[in-house]
Amino acid sequence: MRFFILISGIAVAFPAFAQMGNPAGWAPDTRLEAPGVPAPNQTNTQDRLFAQLIAAGGMAEVELGKLAAGKARGSTVKEFANRMVDDHTSANEKLSRIADKSKIPLPTELDGDHRKIREDLEKRDDGFDLAYMRAQVVDHQKTAQLLEWEIGFGQDAELQRFASETLPIVLQHLELARILTAELSNQALAKREP
Repeated sequence: MRFFILISGIAVAFPAFAQMGNPAGWAPDTRLEAPGVPAPNQTNTQDRLFAQLIAAGGMAEVELGKLAAGKARGSTVKEFANRMVDDHTSANEKLSRIADKSKIPLPTELDGDHRKIREDLEKRDDGFDLAYMRAQVVDHQKTAQLLEWEIGFGQDAELQRFASETLPIVLQHLELARILTAELSNQALAKREP
């Protein structure tokens, strides 16, 4: 059974009574706590990849948020950036605790894509706010997809719970990023008109 939440005209399905652990994704050597219930802190390759990708994105959100908090011109963009730092620092800490228990190595530096985004943003003066917000829309779309995947197909119950708790927050971030991007785009267009 699922229930749906309407977020900006998009229906998002959430399991009403989520089954934690996905028997279809279990490795053949999965230890069981009880019949049909995997023992805690077991991950498969997909769970490890999920944790590493989410950690890389979360780390980037904090780093880019700090950059934007100092460089953005608009107060709403600065507020958004500070919220990204706070919310993603908290999520990163939760993920790190889960990863430590499951012995999942997490990245310690930005991946190539996020380094490129940071470099591009550091070079910008004009248009920084809009470029930052556009990057935020893309990153939060990717993050939402990863979280939804883990909820439906992950094996590790703690990672699934983390994804279930984090997804609504990421969807809020995405909606706010879309609104701010639209506002900044409209302002940029208005400046160009004669």
